[in-house]
Formats: sequence, structure tokens, C-alpha cells
Amino acid sequence: MSDRLARSRRLFAEAQDVIPVDVNAPVFLERAAGAHLFDVDGNRYVDYVGGGGSMLFGHAQPDMVRAVQEAATRSTAFGAPTQVEVRLAELVAELVPSVENLRFVNSEMEAMMSAARLARGFTGRDKSITFEGQYHGDYFTLLARYNDLTSVQAMLEANRGEVACVIVEPIAGPMGCIPPEPGFLEGLRVLCDEHGALLIFDEVMTGFRVAPGGAQERYGVAPDLTTLGKIIGGGLPVGAYGGRKEIMDYASSVGSVYQADMLSANPLAMHAGYAVLRRIADDPAVYDRLERYGEVLEQGTQRTLDDLGLDLYQTRVGSMGCLFFSDRPVTDSASAQQCDVSRYGRYVHAMLEQGIYLPPSQFEACFFSDAHGAVDLASTLNAQRCALERAFDPDWNPATVSGRRSADK
Repeated sequence: MSDRLARSRRLFAEAQDVIPVDVNAPVFLERAAGAHLFDVDGNRYVDYVGGGGSMLFGHAQPDMVRAVQEAATRSTAFGAPTQVEVRLAELVAELVPSVENLRFVNSEMEAMMSAARLARGFTGRDKSITFEGQYHGDYFTLLARYNDLTSVQAMLEANRGEVACVIVEPIAGPMGCIPPEPGFLEGLRVLCDEHGALLIFDEVMTGFRVAPGGAQERYGVAPDLTTLGKIIGGGLPVGAYGGRKEIMDYASSVGSVYQADMLSANPLAMHAGYAVLRRIADDPAVYDRLERYGEVLEQGTQRTLDDLGLDLYQTRVGSMGCLFFSDRPVTDSASAQQCDVSRYGRYVHAMLEQGIYLPPSQFEACFFSDAHGAVDLASTLNAQRCALERAFDPDWNPATVSGRRSADK
């Protein structure tokens, strides 16, 4: 059998010399359209990574592509404000009511670090609380347990008057996809108010993904500050942080907390983001369509698990979810670490062989888009049954995978 991943394998080998490479499946991608990815060998895959959750409407969405192309003819960077920056900020504020003012930055990490610095400047305190298994930067040292209000309360008590903010991904994405348990987000809001700390929602993944107003709309809890990324730039490098005006006014040049960068609010990212958010504002029914797709996918997965006698745990919130290779509920980092990551890796390879592209790590969420349709759904569920059988078959060797049939171009 010919090797249908020959070019990808060569690139993977070459990459070892110049790039730190640690991936489960050595596939190098060349282009994408809608719900599909195409690798350098011409193989086509149904995509459940979606640019890390950036592609709400699918890859190469025509309105966004056209907006970026037209913007590029004028310049790729000005180092000064542009009109589209204002229009995009207005759209964000319209869709996310807790965000009265916001600032654009170059990356999601920069947004998170800027929001934390702003919280410290606003409160006059130095410490921040975040959660095990969530990553917002390198200098957040007080780690509580996700979905455990008692651990948060204990840290606030032990550091009374010193905690500037509590930072949380309302739906934990870096652990797969772990929803908040009932009362958790509401409890964080109460605890922050009691202790004079700001509540920051890291909605880089969930912003515009699980509802027009993100997880804060879906769960009805308003944070003081919000960080955004991914969908807000249509997949281009971008970040933003925003919240109540009285807090945002502490950022320079109005306030004393310095934050500036010549490439912030890059015009290409601003135009891409505006095209996507404009479509969300004009077509809020997209979330109903995504919910229907997700329900059928979730139910189909459960039927397959039942038919095969497999006790695995799955989660889903809107158009993001995860199949955990664990027979126990996954509610935090500790329980996520109990998953059979080796078996998950076999599953990823088996799905890849059949043209389904999944996150290479058990601790990443799957995402799907409005471009995914009935054919993609059927293909996914059919492939999943075979992949699960292979993942639990001791005689199946994923090292023999040579790629799937090349797609028609």
C-alpha cells in the first residue's frame, strides 16, 4: 500500500531539526474550506479542531476572506487607530453586555496578562487566584480547584485583602471541555463581591462560541472583566479585554496602568472579526443550528458507546465538547488526569485514518462549525464506531496507518 501521508511524514521528520514538535498525528495541512481540511498529500478530513475554536462559520468563509483581502490592499498595519476597530468594539459591546469598554491586543495571552494587571491596578492588590488545569500565563500562583467553591473560599480567607482577582475559564477548555457545575460560577460571583476581588472570565474559547454573549450569557453570571480571542478575530492573531468602564478607565492613557503596542488592533484581524461578529449579530439562529448538530452528535456517540459496551464519559456545551477516555465523571483537573491518554491517542489515529480530524490531546476540546452538515455528521458517527473498536483492539497498530484515500480536489 502506498503511503498517503508521505509528504506529511517527510515534513514531520524535517521539523524535528528546527521546530519543537510534539503531536499525536504527523499531518501537515495545506488548506481548508468550510468544515474540511486538506493536507499536503491531498487527503481530506472533517475538522473538529476548527482553528482552536476560531471557526464558528467554517474555514475560508467568503465574507471574511473578502474583508481581509480588501483590507490588505490598504495596509497590513498602521500603528494607529482605524474605523473598523471602533465598529468591532461596538459590536462586542452589543453582544456582550458586561463589556462596556474594551481594548484590543495582539494575542489571547496578552489580553489575559493585561486584564490581570488592570485588576491589580484597580484594586491596589497583588495576588490572583486561578484554577488547576487552566492556563492564563506564568505568574498566576494561587491555584484553586475548578468546580470547588470551598477551595476558592479558603484561598480568599487565607489571603484576605490581598487578592485582586479570581480568573476562570467558565467552561474549562484546556482540560477537554468541562462545564461548570450548578452554582459554581454564581458562587464565584458572590465570593468575589464579599472579598472585594474582581471576577475575570477568560472567554477566549467560549466567547461567541456557546452563545452570542459567551458563557456569561449562557449561565447568567456577569464578570467584572472579560478576555476574548479566536472568534473575535476570525482566527487571525488577536486578543481583547474589557469590562465595566470604571475599571477600564484605569488603563492608560486615561489611567495609570500602562498597556500599549504598535500592532494592536491589526486592521486585518479587525476586518476579519467584524465580518464574523456582524454575521453573528445578523443571524443569531446559528446557535440553534449548532445546538441541533451537537445534540445528534452527542446522542449518536452515546448509542455507539452503548452498542460497544464502552463506559466513556462525554461532555458538550453548545458547539464544543469532549469524549473522555474515563469511566468516571470529569469535573476538574485531577479527574481529567485519570483519563487513558494512550487509548485516546489510538482513537485519534483511527479517526484520522478515516478522515476525521480531532484534537491530538485528550485535554483539548473539540469544536464544530455552522459549515458542518448532515453528510459530515454521518461520516463522523460511522468513523467513530470503527475507531473505537480499533482503539480497544490490542492487535490494531496505529503505526501502520498510511493515510486515507486522497480527496477530489
